[in-house]
Amino acid sequence: VINKDQFIDFQNVLEGKQTAASADLEELERVSRNEDAQESSEDRSAYSLHMADRGTDAMEREKNMLFAQREGEYIKSVDEALQRIEDGTFGICRICGGEIGRARLEAVPTATQCISCKSKRDQESDAE
Repeated sequence: VINKDQFIDFQNVLEGKQTAASADLEELERVSRNEDAQESSEDRSAYSLHMADRGTDAMEREKNMLFAQREGEYIKSVDEALQRIEDGTFGICRICGGEIGRARLEAVPTATQCISCKSKRDQESDAE
């Protein structure tokens, strides 16, 4: 069972992860804005960039958007974990209602399922 001090420890860890993920997201957005500004200021004649360069630039923009989306989803899961701490439901499996082990929470502080339920769900998805 997780005690009050451990809740505070997890809250501190989650807040640190939230800060780091927010900083990463801001950096991705800053890089994206700079690339967009640089692209719009370049000469856009038909021969200004080689087609392969344009493809690479497009791929980099897509990759940055994917990373930004993942960071946004991670921030959301951290926010939800912090809310569960507030609600007193942190560390309780959403599937079976049992306790999520401390070791699992230390490895994945945003976990919403105990290792047993998570393993079952993973096996079910592998079978499909």
